[in-house]
Amino acid sequence: MTKVATSLEQPALRPLPVMLHYLYLLGMMAVIAGILTAAMAMQYVWGELPCPLCLLQRVALLGVCFGIMQQFRNGFSYQNTGLSLLFVILLLVVSVRQTLLDIYPRPGHEYIGTSVFGLHMPVWSILIALALLIAYAFKLIFWGGSEYLRNARLADYPLIRTLATVLSLYVIAIGLINFGSVVLQCGLDECHTFGYALLK
Repeated sequence: MTKVATSLEQPALRPLPVMLHYLYLLGMMAVIAGILTAAMAMQYVWGELPCPLCLLQRVALLGVCFGIMQQFRNGFSYQNTGLSLLFVILLLVVSVRQTLLDIYPRPGHEYIGTSVFGLHMPVWSILIALALLIAYAFKLIFWGGSEYLRNARLADYPLIRTLATVLSLYVIAIGLINFGSVVLQCGLDECHTFGYALLK
């Protein structure tokens, strides 16, 4: 009975580490949401349609966010962390492949789109994937052995819960917009950067 009571009291005994953990995840998802927003802005404002590999990189980023959203929805879990890490690895593999394909410019095979601060998007995706791996490494270093996180409830932090809900809905909206855009761009055929297939 004492052990159960102690377990139930753990979240209240360590509110600061739990809050920092949730803020850390919230920050990660906010950065990814910003990256996805920038990619969509480049598509709709600058008219730069994404290539198939670019679309896979967006899926990978949305997958990372899904793992984080599961942490907010269901509480701390190594399974959710592992899910996000799998999508980070997918992002790294796809972006490295695209970078290697386009590393030597050939007619018709140059990098898709304009560069940002001198780097094209596949190279940025490699840096983003590495940054996410480092972020998850630090997350595991600081909170990997914290069993009290399993009993923590996001409901005890209403402001963070509200921010997490709003940000999660925003990411879901980006995902839905992206899905609709892919349907317009590709239709039922291969994806190309020449235009929206269903609008021709």
